[in-house]
Amino acid sequence: MESSSERRPSWTFLTNHARVLVAISRDSGVRLRDVAVTCGLTERTVQAIVADLEADGYLSRSRDGRRNRYEIAEGAMFRHPAEAGHEVAGLLSLLAEDTSPLTR
Repeated sequence: MESSSERRPSWTFLTNHARVLVAISRDSGVRLRDVAVTCGLTERTVQAIVADLEADGYLSRSRDGRRNRYEIAEGAMFRHPAEAGHEVAGLLSLLAEDTSPLTR
């Protein structure tokens, strides 16, 4: 029998869309391949999420040489009624900080 410390939870607090947006907020020139690795997703899934975020006005994409550069929309608001009136920027500023143990 597994102890509670050995079991992985079957849910997480953040959606994949939130994770992708946080990864992009950390580095506006990040490659989607790297976002996929960071988020534990396929590159195709990350591409679809970026397309969703772009279509709904959360970010825009521009070319910078051979790479894409992303810009998160200022003032973008959460979509769900439970978070209505709150800007996504607050969550991003909290989660976008580098919290890896190597930089502490």
